[in-house]
Formats: sequence, structure tokens, C-alpha cells
Amino acid sequence: MNETGQTPGEIFRRGIRSFVIRQGRMTKGQQRAYDLLWPRYGVPYAPEPLDLSQLFGNDNPVWVEIGFGMGQSLAQMAEAHPERNYLGIEVHRPGVGALLMEVEKRGLTNIRISNHDAVEVLRDQIPARSLAGVMVYFPDPWHKKRHHKRRLIQPPFVRLLAERLAPGGLLHLATDWQDYAEQMLAVCDAEPLLENLAGEGHYHPRPDWRPLTKFEQRGQRLGHGVWDLLYRRR
Repeated sequence: MNETGQTPGEIFRRGIRSFVIRQGRMTKGQQRAYDLLWPRYGVPYAPEPLDLSQLFGNDNPVWVEIGFGMGQSLAQMAEAHPERNYLGIEVHRPGVGALLMEVEKRGLTNIRISNHDAVEVLRDQIPARSLAGVMVYFPDPWHKKRHHKRRLIQPPFVRLLAERLAPGGLLHLATDWQDYAEQMLAVCDAEPLLENLAGEGHYHPRPDWRPLTKFEQRGQRLGHGVWDLLYRRR
């Protein structure tokens, strides 16, 4: 049961998921990294809460990135902030293998990885009020109007994220689709557990901790917009 009085099963009965299956083939390097490093850095899914201090071997604050893609940004953040722990959630194995290659190359010890659906990981494995931050960067926009119902950032999932944040914890969203940004803003502004740090109805400048990706740099040169949203758990 959560703070709304609804069970997770009731909230997600319509089947909200954090991904669409687009499984590509792993390169030899990704497969080697996966085989070698998954036993150390991987977090198998099980429907029971994790002990985050035991998982990371310390009590540093834990940040979660949902859908880290090929892991470049997450690896950069983990390298720049060794005082933080990072749990990356990504369903596509090539991305997991690519991040593990970065972990090995950079000598990172503050990353753990889940290769499972983020809705189930957050719902079943992450204790309430345990996270310092949650990041969702450039989720699938499902740009066709008839597919908007499949978008991840919807009220039940935002409530789940807010409940997993510790008081004062941060939720950081980013998208390069304006209509999705508008939906994110409306949904998050309406969540009573969250406070918009830019003020209700406003977007936030890109925080320094979010790396500027090559994709984003190219988009800026072409005049494409990117919208960041930053919220604090009340």
C-alpha cells in the first residue's frame, strides 16, 4: 500500500512500462564486459526491497537513472561524483554491456545496474523514502498522439517516484519533445509530494550534473529545444 491508499497493483493495472522491446545485438566488447562484470555490478530483479547500503557497501546517497541508454552520461556522472552511488536501470542488454565497458575503463566502483523494467524495480525493490535523486533523461516520447498513453511520465508513475525519494530528494526529467515536456510539467506540478524548483509552470535550466550529450549538442546546433524539469520531494 502506498501513500495514496492504493496498492502498486492497482496503480499499474493498466500496464505502464518503462520501455519498448528493441533488443539489438551486443558487440563482442559489450558481451565480454557483461560476462565479466555483471556478477559484480548487476542487480538481479527480485520482488523484495534491496538493502541499498549493503548493495553499495556504504551509506552514500543513492541516485537512480531510469533508461540510461548506452550509459555515457551515467558513467560521466558517477566519475564526477564519487561521493554518490548510482543505480542505473536499463532493459536493453547492449546498453548494459556498453555501460559496463565504461565502468571498467573509468575504474568506477559507485555504479550498480539493473537490467529490468524500471516500473517493477522502483515498485518492488526500492524502499520508500530511500533515494537522493531520480533522473529520467529523454524517455521514449511516443510522439504519435494515439500512443501518448504509453508514455512513462504519467501520474501513477510520478507518484511512485515521489514516494521513493527521501524528503528533499530530487526528481530531474529532460526531453527534447515540447509536447512531452508540457505533459511532464502538468503531471509533476499536479503531484502534491513534489515542489517545482523553478516555480509552478516553469522549466529549469540544465543542472550542471546532467552531461550535455553529443545528440543534444547536435540538436542545439539545429535549433532543437531541450526542456529540463527539476522537483524536490516535500
